[in-house]
Amino acid sequence: MHTTAEPAGPRPLPGGLVLRPARPGDLDQIGALLSARGEADDAVDHRLVMLDPDAGWSACAVVADGDRVVSTATLLDETVQLGTVTIPAGQVELVATDPDHSGRGLVRALMGWAHERSAKRGHLAQVMVGIPYFYRQFGYAYATPITAVRPVVAAPGAVRDGLTVRTAAAADIPAMDALQRGEQAGADLRMPHSPACWRWLVARPGNALWLVERGATAVATGRTTPADDGGVLAEIAAADADGAHALVRHAWDVVGPTLRVRERPGTVAGEAVADRLGPRPDTVERHYARIADPVALLEHLRPVLSARLAASEFADAAGEAVVSFFRFHVRLPYARGAVGPVVTGGVMQAPFAAGGAGVAPDLVAPLLFGPAGIVGLARQHPDVYPGPAPALMHTLFPPVRSDLLTFYVP
Repeated sequence: MHTTAEPAGPRPLPGGLVLRPARPGDLDQIGALLSARGEADDAVDHRLVMLDPDAGWSACAVVADGDRVVSTATLLDETVQLGTVTIPAGQVELVATDPDHSGRGLVRALMGWAHERSAKRGHLAQVMVGIPYFYRQFGYAYATPITAVRPVVAAPGAVRDGLTVRTAAAADIPAMDALQRGEQAGADLRMPHSPACWRWLVARPGNALWLVERGATAVATGRTTPADDGGVLAEIAAADADGAHALVRHAWDVVGPTLRVRERPGTVAGEAVADRLGPRPDTVERHYARIADPVALLEHLRPVLSARLAASEFADAAGEAVVSFFRFHVRLPYARGAVGPVVTGGVMQAPFAAGGAGVAPDLVAPLLFGPAGIVGLARQHPDVYPGPAPALMHTLFPPVRSDLLTFYVP
Protein backbone atom coordinates (compact mmCIF):
# COMPACT_ATOMS: atom_id res chain seq x y z
CA MET A 1 0.00 0.00 0.00
CA HIS A 2 1.34 3.43 -0.89
CA THR A 3 2.03 5.83 1.93
CA THR A 4 1.23 9.52 1.63
CA ALA A 5 4.68 10.69 2.72
CA GLU A 6 6.72 12.43 0.05
CA PRO A 7 10.37 13.49 -0.02
CA ALA A 8 11.22 16.89 1.41
CA GLY A 9 10.68 20.02 -0.65
CA PRO A 10 13.28 22.11 -2.48
CA ARG A 11 16.90 21.25 -1.83
CA PRO A 12 19.95 23.22 -2.99
CA LEU A 13 22.48 21.76 -5.41
CA PRO A 14 25.94 23.09 -6.30
CA GLY A 15 26.12 26.09 -8.60
CA GLY A 16 22.98 27.72 -7.27
CA LEU A 17 20.68 25.04 -8.71
CA VAL A 18 17.62 23.76 -6.86
CA LEU A 19 16.00 20.33 -6.99
CA ARG A 20 12.31 20.65 -6.23
CA PRO A 21 8.92 19.10 -6.99
CA ALA A 22 7.51 20.10 -10.36
CA ARG A 23 4.77 22.71 -10.50
CA PRO A 24 1.97 23.36 -12.99
CA GLY A 25 3.84 26.43 -14.21
CA ASP A 26 6.73 24.16 -15.27
CA LEU A 27 4.62 22.14 -17.69
CA ASP A 28 5.62 23.86 -20.92
CA GLN A 29 9.30 24.05 -20.00
CA ILE A 30 9.43 20.37 -19.03
CA GLY A 31 7.62 19.40 -22.23
CA ALA A 32 10.04 21.41 -24.35
CA LEU A 33 13.04 19.86 -22.57
CA LEU A 34 11.71 16.32 -22.98
CA SER A 35 10.90 16.85 -26.65
CA ALA A 36 14.29 18.40 -27.37
CA ARG A 37 16.18 15.58 -25.67
CA GLY A 38 13.91 12.70 -26.69
CA GLU A 39 10.81 12.42 -28.85
CA ALA A 40 8.24 15.07 -29.67
CA ASP A 41 5.50 12.95 -28.09
CA ASP A 42 7.34 12.92 -24.74
CA ALA A 43 5.79 16.28 -23.92
CA VAL A 44 2.33 14.82 -24.48
CA ASP A 45 3.17 11.79 -22.35
CA HIS A 46 4.38 14.00 -19.52
CA ARG A 47 1.21 16.07 -19.66
CA LEU A 48 -0.92 12.92 -19.48
CA VAL A 49 0.93 11.77 -16.36
CA MET A 50 0.84 15.15 -14.64
CA LEU A 51 -2.88 15.65 -15.23
CA ASP A 52 -3.84 12.11 -14.15
CA PRO A 53 -5.31 11.74 -10.64
CA ASP A 54 -3.24 8.58 -10.00
CA ALA A 55 0.03 10.39 -10.63
CA GLY A 56 -0.04 14.18 -10.62
CA TRP A 57 2.61 16.77 -9.93
CA SER A 58 4.12 14.99 -6.95
CA ALA A 59 5.31 12.25 -9.35
CA CYS A 60 7.73 14.64 -11.08
CA ALA A 61 10.78 16.60 -9.95
CA VAL A 62 12.92 19.18 -11.69
CA VAL A 63 16.25 20.87 -11.26
CA ALA A 64 15.86 24.60 -11.74
CA ASP A 65 18.46 27.22 -12.58
CA GLY A 66 16.58 30.28 -11.43
CA ASP A 67 13.32 30.19 -13.34
CA ARG A 68 14.65 27.78 -15.95
CA VAL A 69 13.99 24.01 -15.77
CA VAL A 70 17.24 22.28 -16.76
CA SER A 71 16.61 18.65 -15.74
CA THR A 72 13.63 16.46 -14.90
CA ALA A 73 12.52 12.94 -13.99
CA THR A 74 9.21 11.25 -13.19
CA LEU A 75 8.49 8.27 -10.94
CA LEU A 76 5.54 6.05 -11.90
CA ASP A 77 3.84 3.58 -9.55
CA GLU A 78 3.90 -0.03 -10.73
CA THR A 79 2.80 -3.40 -9.40
CA VAL A 80 4.94 -6.47 -9.98
CA GLN A 81 3.64 -9.94 -9.16
CA LEU A 82 5.87 -12.92 -8.37
CA GLY A 83 3.83 -16.05 -7.94
CA THR A 84 0.99 -15.11 -5.59
CA VAL A 85 2.78 -12.12 -4.07
CA THR A 86 2.24 -8.54 -5.18
CA ILE A 87 5.34 -6.34 -5.04
CA PRO A 88 4.83 -2.56 -5.03
CA ALA A 89 7.40 -1.03 -7.36
CA GLY A 90 8.41 2.18 -9.05
CA GLN A 91 9.55 3.03 -12.56
CA VAL A 92 11.58 6.11 -13.47
CA GLU A 93 10.63 7.63 -16.80
CA LEU A 94 10.73 10.89 -18.75
CA VAL A 95 14.31 11.76 -17.78
CA ALA A 96 16.07 14.64 -19.54
CA THR A 97 18.79 17.23 -18.92
CA ASP A 98 19.58 20.37 -20.88
CA PRO A 99 22.91 19.92 -22.73
CA ASP A 100 24.26 23.12 -21.16
CA HIS A 101 23.91 21.49 -17.74
CA SER A 102 25.05 17.96 -18.53
CA GLY A 103 27.92 16.40 -16.59
CA ARG A 104 26.93 18.14 -13.35
CA GLY A 105 25.31 15.17 -11.60
CA LEU A 106 21.74 16.38 -12.09
CA VAL A 107 20.37 12.99 -13.17
CA ARG A 108 22.12 11.40 -10.18
CA ALA A 109 20.40 13.90 -7.91
CA LEU A 110 17.03 13.25 -9.55
CA MET A 111 17.49 9.49 -9.32
CA GLY A 112 18.19 9.96 -5.62
CA TRP A 113 14.94 11.90 -5.33
CA ALA A 114 13.07 9.19 -7.23
CA HIS A 115 14.47 6.39 -5.06
CA GLU A 116 13.67 8.33 -1.89
CA ARG A 117 10.12 8.92 -3.07
CA SER A 118 9.84 5.29 -4.15
CA ALA A 119 10.86 4.06 -0.70
CA LYS A 120 8.41 6.38 1.02
CA ARG A 121 5.64 5.04 -1.19
CA GLY A 122 6.39 1.52 0.02
CA HIS A 123 8.03 0.28 -3.16
CA LEU A 124 10.24 -2.77 -2.68
CA ALA A 125 11.83 -2.62 -6.14
CA GLN A 126 12.27 -0.37 -9.13
CA VAL A 127 12.10 -1.53 -12.75
CA MET A 128 12.77 0.37 -15.92
CA VAL A 129 13.80 0.32 -19.56
CA GLY A 130 16.85 2.47 -20.14
CA ILE A 131 19.88 3.11 -22.28
CA PRO A 132 22.72 0.58 -21.89
CA TYR A 133 24.95 0.89 -18.83
CA PHE A 134 23.79 4.34 -17.74
CA TYR A 135 21.43 3.28 -14.96
CA ARG A 136 23.83 0.73 -13.54
CA GLN A 137 25.50 3.78 -12.00
CA PHE A 138 22.45 4.20 -9.79
CA GLY A 139 22.16 0.67 -8.40
CA TYR A 140 20.27 -1.00 -11.26
CA ALA A 141 21.16 -4.40 -12.68
CA TYR A 142 20.10 -6.15 -15.87
CA ALA A 143 17.46 -8.52 -14.58
CA THR A 144 14.65 -9.70 -16.86
CA PRO A 145 14.95 -10.37 -20.60
CA ILE A 146 13.08 -8.29 -23.14
CA THR A 147 11.74 -10.60 -25.80
CA ALA A 148 13.14 -10.27 -29.29
CA VAL A 149 11.76 -8.15 -32.12
CA ARG A 150 11.52 -10.35 -35.22
CA PRO A 151 10.52 -9.53 -38.81
CA VAL A 152 7.35 -10.92 -40.33
CA VAL A 153 8.64 -13.13 -43.13
CA ALA A 154 5.43 -14.89 -44.18
CA ALA A 155 2.67 -12.61 -45.40
CA PRO A 156 -0.32 -13.03 -43.08
CA GLY A 157 -3.56 -14.34 -44.53
CA ALA A 158 -6.83 -12.47 -44.65
CA VAL A 159 -8.76 -11.80 -41.47
CA ARG A 160 -11.19 -14.65 -40.87
CA ASP A 161 -14.89 -14.02 -41.38
CA GLY A 162 -16.63 -12.86 -38.24
CA LEU A 163 -13.58 -10.97 -36.91
CA THR A 164 -13.18 -7.21 -36.96
CA VAL A 165 -10.24 -5.04 -35.96
CA ARG A 166 -10.56 -1.48 -34.74
CA THR A 167 -8.77 1.19 -32.74
CA ALA A 168 -9.28 0.65 -29.02
CA ALA A 169 -10.88 3.31 -26.85
CA ALA A 170 -11.04 4.01 -23.13
CA ALA A 171 -14.18 1.88 -22.84
CA ASP A 172 -12.15 -1.11 -24.08
CA ILE A 173 -9.58 -0.97 -21.29
CA PRO A 174 -11.22 -3.74 -19.18
CA ALA A 175 -11.28 -6.09 -22.17
CA MET A 176 -7.68 -5.34 -23.14
CA ASP A 177 -6.53 -5.72 -19.55
CA ALA A 178 -8.27 -9.08 -19.25
CA LEU A 179 -6.60 -10.35 -22.44
CA GLN A 180 -3.19 -9.17 -21.27
CA ARG A 181 -3.57 -10.72 -17.84
CA GLY A 182 -4.65 -13.97 -19.45
CA GLU A 183 -1.44 -14.08 -21.49
CA GLN A 184 0.66 -13.11 -18.48
CA ALA A 185 -0.84 -15.83 -16.29
CA GLY A 186 1.75 -18.37 -17.40
CA ALA A 187 4.71 -16.22 -16.34
CA ASP A 188 6.26 -16.36 -12.87
CA LEU A 189 6.97 -12.63 -12.73
CA ARG A 190 4.34 -10.32 -14.16
CA MET A 191 3.88 -6.57 -14.44
CA PRO A 192 0.52 -5.59 -15.94
CA HIS A 193 -0.30 -2.09 -17.07
CA SER A 194 -1.68 -0.02 -14.21
CA PRO A 195 -5.13 1.55 -14.64
CA ALA A 196 -3.42 4.93 -15.08
CA CYS A 197 -1.03 3.56 -17.68
CA TRP A 198 -3.93 2.15 -19.69
CA ARG A 199 -5.51 5.61 -19.75
CA TRP A 200 -2.26 7.16 -20.99
CA LEU A 201 -1.79 4.53 -23.67
CA VAL A 202 -5.28 5.06 -25.05
CA ALA A 203 -4.78 8.82 -25.11
CA ARG A 204 -1.17 9.14 -26.34
CA PRO A 205 -0.50 9.72 -30.05
CA GLY A 206 2.79 7.79 -30.19
CA ASN A 207 1.27 4.35 -30.63
CA ALA A 208 -1.99 2.72 -31.68
CA LEU A 209 -3.91 0.23 -29.57
CA TRP A 210 -5.94 -2.36 -31.48
CA LEU A 211 -8.83 -4.57 -30.49
CA VAL A 212 -9.93 -7.68 -32.40
CA GLU A 213 -13.55 -8.68 -31.84
CA ARG A 214 -15.71 -11.64 -32.70
CA GLY A 215 -19.13 -10.09 -32.53
CA ALA A 216 -19.17 -8.22 -29.23
CA THR A 217 -16.39 -10.32 -27.67
CA ALA A 218 -12.80 -9.08 -27.56
CA VAL A 219 -10.45 -11.85 -28.68
CA ALA A 220 -7.11 -10.10 -29.26
CA THR A 221 -5.26 -6.88 -28.60
CA GLY A 222 -1.86 -5.29 -29.15
CA ARG A 223 -0.22 -2.02 -30.02
CA THR A 224 1.89 -0.79 -32.91
CA THR A 225 4.56 1.86 -33.04
CA PRO A 226 4.50 4.18 -36.06
CA ALA A 227 6.02 2.90 -39.30
CA ASP A 228 8.56 5.75 -39.28
CA ASP A 229 9.64 4.62 -35.79
CA GLY A 230 10.32 1.02 -36.71
CA GLY A 231 6.80 -0.31 -37.11
CA VAL A 232 6.65 -2.85 -34.28
CA LEU A 233 3.60 -4.83 -33.17
CA ALA A 234 4.05 -5.38 -29.43
CA GLU A 235 2.12 -6.74 -26.46
CA ILE A 236 0.22 -9.22 -28.62
CA ALA A 237 -2.44 -10.96 -26.57
CA ALA A 238 -5.18 -13.24 -27.81
CA ALA A 239 -7.81 -15.69 -26.67
CA ASP A 240 -7.29 -17.85 -29.77
CA ALA A 241 -5.05 -18.23 -32.82
CA ASP A 242 -7.54 -16.65 -35.25
CA GLY A 243 -7.59 -13.47 -33.17
CA ALA A 244 -3.78 -13.35 -33.12
CA HIS A 245 -3.61 -13.84 -36.89
CA ALA A 246 -6.15 -11.04 -37.43
CA LEU A 247 -4.05 -8.74 -35.27
CA VAL A 248 -0.89 -9.43 -37.28
CA ARG A 249 -2.76 -9.02 -40.58
CA HIS A 250 -4.14 -5.66 -39.50
CA ALA A 251 -0.73 -4.48 -38.32
CA TRP A 252 0.73 -5.59 -41.65
CA ASP A 253 -1.89 -3.52 -43.47
CA VAL A 254 -1.13 -0.48 -41.30
CA VAL A 255 2.68 -0.66 -41.17
CA GLY A 256 3.48 -2.51 -44.38
CA PRO A 257 5.82 -5.40 -45.16
CA THR A 258 8.54 -3.96 -42.91
CA LEU A 259 6.39 -4.94 -39.91
CA ARG A 260 8.22 -6.51 -37.00
CA VAL A 261 6.68 -8.31 -34.04
CA ARG A 262 7.93 -8.44 -30.49
CA GLU A 263 7.60 -12.12 -29.76
CA ARG A 264 5.79 -13.48 -26.71
CA PRO A 265 6.81 -17.13 -26.23
CA GLY A 266 4.60 -19.35 -24.13
CA THR A 267 1.41 -17.41 -24.82
CA VAL A 268 -1.57 -18.11 -27.08
CA ALA A 269 -0.79 -15.15 -29.32
CA GLY A 270 2.94 -15.75 -29.31
CA GLU A 271 2.69 -19.38 -30.29
CA ALA A 272 0.06 -18.62 -32.95
CA VAL A 273 2.29 -16.23 -34.89
CA ALA A 274 5.73 -17.71 -34.21
CA ASP A 275 5.97 -19.56 -37.53
CA ARG A 276 5.49 -16.30 -39.44
CA LEU A 277 8.49 -14.61 -37.82
CA GLY A 278 12.10 -14.48 -38.93
CA PRO A 279 15.18 -15.31 -36.87
CA ARG A 280 15.88 -13.82 -33.47
CA PRO A 281 18.78 -11.38 -33.11
CA ASP A 282 21.92 -12.69 -31.46
CA THR A 283 21.74 -10.27 -28.52
CA VAL A 284 19.18 -10.18 -25.70
CA GLU A 285 18.06 -6.88 -24.22
CA ARG A 286 17.07 -6.73 -20.58
CA HIS A 287 14.96 -4.65 -18.27
CA TYR A 288 16.76 -2.96 -15.45
CA ALA A 289 15.76 -3.69 -11.84
CA ARG A 290 16.93 -2.24 -8.54
CA ILE A 291 16.44 -3.75 -5.08
CA ALA A 292 17.59 -1.37 -2.38
CA ASP A 293 16.66 -3.58 0.57
CA PRO A 294 17.03 -7.32 -0.20
CA VAL A 295 16.03 -8.29 3.34
CA ALA A 296 12.71 -6.46 3.12
CA LEU A 297 11.97 -8.00 -0.27
CA LEU A 298 12.92 -11.52 0.86
CA GLU A 299 10.66 -11.16 3.89
CA HIS A 300 7.86 -9.98 1.59
CA LEU A 301 8.47 -12.99 -0.68
CA ARG A 302 8.30 -15.63 2.06
CA PRO A 303 4.99 -16.99 0.70
CA VAL A 304 6.69 -17.57 -2.66
CA LEU A 305 9.73 -19.21 -1.06
CA SER A 306 7.45 -21.39 1.06
CA ALA A 307 5.40 -22.47 -1.96
CA ARG A 308 8.57 -23.46 -3.81
CA LEU A 309 9.78 -25.42 -0.81
CA ALA A 310 6.43 -27.15 -0.27
CA ALA A 311 6.38 -28.34 -3.89
CA SER A 312 9.90 -29.77 -3.70
CA GLU A 313 11.83 -32.67 -2.23
CA PHE A 314 12.35 -30.49 0.85
CA ALA A 315 8.64 -30.30 1.69
CA ASP A 316 9.01 -32.37 4.87
CA ALA A 317 12.50 -31.20 5.80
CA ALA A 318 13.61 -28.71 8.42
CA GLY A 319 16.73 -26.61 8.45
CA GLU A 320 18.18 -23.25 7.58
CA ALA A 321 19.25 -21.78 4.27
CA VAL A 322 22.11 -19.31 4.51
CA VAL A 323 22.70 -16.75 1.77
CA SER A 324 25.55 -14.30 2.05
CA PHE A 325 25.57 -11.06 0.11
CA PHE A 326 29.10 -10.68 1.50
CA ARG A 327 28.49 -7.31 3.15
CA PHE A 328 25.71 -8.99 5.13
CA HIS A 329 23.94 -12.32 5.14
CA VAL A 330 20.48 -13.78 5.76
CA ARG A 331 19.29 -17.01 7.30
CA LEU A 332 16.04 -18.53 6.08
CA PRO A 333 14.76 -21.08 8.61
CA TYR A 334 12.33 -23.60 7.16
CA ALA A 335 10.22 -26.51 8.35
CA ARG A 336 7.33 -28.52 6.89
CA GLY A 337 7.28 -26.54 3.64
CA ALA A 338 7.25 -23.09 5.21
CA VAL A 339 10.00 -20.49 5.40
CA GLY A 340 10.15 -18.60 8.68
CA PRO A 341 10.99 -14.92 9.23
CA VAL A 342 14.24 -13.77 7.65
CA VAL A 343 17.11 -13.46 10.12
CA THR A 344 19.85 -10.99 9.19
CA GLY A 345 23.52 -11.04 10.09
CA GLY A 346 26.74 -9.20 9.40
CA VAL A 347 29.63 -9.62 6.99
CA MET A 348 30.12 -13.19 5.79
CA GLN A 349 32.98 -13.62 3.35
CA ALA A 350 33.07 -17.44 3.37
CA PRO A 351 29.46 -18.67 3.25
CA PHE A 352 30.42 -22.09 1.90
CA ALA A 353 32.00 -22.89 5.28
CA ALA A 354 28.70 -22.01 6.96
CA GLY A 355 26.80 -24.29 4.55
CA GLY A 356 25.52 -21.33 2.60
CA ALA A 357 25.43 -19.71 -0.81
CA GLY A 358 27.12 -16.51 -1.93
CA VAL A 359 25.58 -13.83 -4.14
CA ALA A 360 27.20 -10.54 -5.05
CA PRO A 361 24.98 -7.70 -3.79
CA ASP A 362 24.65 -6.18 -7.26
CA LEU A 363 23.13 -9.43 -8.53
CA VAL A 364 20.17 -9.63 -6.15
CA ALA A 365 17.73 -8.42 -8.82
CA PRO A 366 18.69 -11.10 -11.38
CA LEU A 367 18.71 -13.68 -8.57
CA LEU A 368 15.10 -12.96 -7.61
CA PHE A 369 13.66 -11.86 -10.96
CA GLY A 370 15.92 -13.28 -13.66
CA PRO A 371 15.83 -16.30 -15.98
CA ALA A 372 19.01 -17.97 -14.74
CA GLY A 373 18.27 -18.74 -11.10
CA ILE A 374 21.11 -19.12 -8.64
CA VAL A 375 22.62 -22.10 -10.47
CA GLY A 376 22.64 -20.31 -13.81
CA LEU A 377 24.04 -17.14 -12.28
CA ALA A 378 26.84 -19.21 -10.76
CA ARG A 379 27.84 -20.27 -14.28
CA GLN A 380 27.96 -16.63 -15.37
CA HIS A 381 29.55 -14.94 -12.35
CA PRO A 382 32.41 -16.12 -10.16
CA ASP A 383 30.97 -14.23 -7.18
CA VAL A 384 27.75 -16.28 -7.20
CA TYR A 385 27.80 -19.87 -5.99
CA PRO A 386 25.05 -22.11 -4.55
CA GLY A 387 27.33 -23.58 -1.88
CA PRO A 388 27.22 -27.12 -0.50
CA ALA A 389 23.40 -27.39 -0.84
CA PRO A 390 22.77 -26.57 -4.53
CA ALA A 391 19.46 -28.45 -4.71
CA LEU A 392 18.03 -26.45 -1.83
CA MET A 393 19.25 -23.16 -3.26
CA HIS A 394 17.89 -24.06 -6.70
CA THR A 395 14.52 -24.75 -5.06
CA LEU A 396 14.44 -21.39 -3.31
CA PHE A 397 15.94 -19.38 -6.18
CA PRO A 398 14.96 -21.04 -9.48
CA PRO A 399 14.89 -19.51 -12.96
CA VAL A 400 12.02 -17.03 -13.30
CA ARG A 401 10.03 -16.52 -16.47
CA SER A 402 8.89 -12.90 -16.74
CA ASP A 403 6.37 -10.85 -18.70
CA LEU A 404 6.55 -7.13 -18.02
CA LEU A 405 4.41 -4.49 -19.71
CA THR A 406 5.90 -1.00 -19.69
CA PHE A 407 4.63 2.41 -20.74
CA TYR A 408 7.04 2.58 -23.65
CA VAL A 409 7.63 -0.29 -26.07
CA PRO A 410 11.28 -1.28 -25.47
